[in-house]
Amino acid sequence: MSTSNYQFTIIVPVYNEQDNILRLESELAAFIKKAKMKTCILFVNDGSTDESGKMLREVCTRNTDMFFISFDRNKGLSAALKAGIDYTFSEYSGYIDADLQTVPEDFNILLEYAPHYALIMGIRAGRRDGFVKRASSKIANSFRRMMTNDGIEDTGCPLKVFKTEYAKRIPFFTGMHRFLPALIQLQNGGTVKQIQVRHLPRIAGKSKFRLWNRLTGPFIDCFAFRWMKKRYINYSITETDL
Repeated sequence: MSTSNYQFTIIVPVYNEQDNILRLESELAAFIKKAKMKTCILFVNDGSTDESGKMLREVCTRNTDMFFISFDRNKGLSAALKAGIDYTFSEYSGYIDADLQTVPEDFNILLEYAPHYALIMGIRAGRRDGFVKRASSKIANSFRRMMTNDGIEDTGCPLKVFKTEYAKRIPFFTGMHRFLPALIQLQNGGTVKQIQVRHLPRIAGKSKFRLWNRLTGPFIDCFAFRWMKKRYINYSITETDL
């Protein structure tokens, strides 16, 4: 797999983001040149129905450090993240949204701590979203913390760095992207660090999230997580003759 030639792979889920593709290409290409680790980009085209798929193929043709995979139809953010992690074979993997409301350059802040934590994640400082989006996220985050006891301030921040071996052990299900820190913490040695990062307003395209999937969906998923947490299998091998 091409990603095995790199230390760090940035996974970028894309769904109908044609107005952001060229800006994505420019900003990610600029970051690759200054990244603290040898870095590649893996776009996951989540069944886009606009020109995103065609544009991503062109982007990856002219950039040797950029790759893509495409779904046959839209499967959602959790599926896109799972596919990206499944196809990543670098030591570290990262995640950023295609809307670029977080800054690729801030990955370097997170990468400083990469050897010491299973997950390093951003906290959106001075969040640049509308009132409804900020209020619903605050409510959902508070309820999630109560239900999962993960201690995470801003699980929805789309800037994260994983040790790939931990990311590959995450039990995936629809909606799991809301519980990435809690799912990492279930693992032996699953330590998490939070760091403030920049946050910008969306300047192109449209958000794919509405009040239902920001608020009601996470509430329901918290109960699914609680059920799974009680049944999660975790073990360490102390000796083998294999």
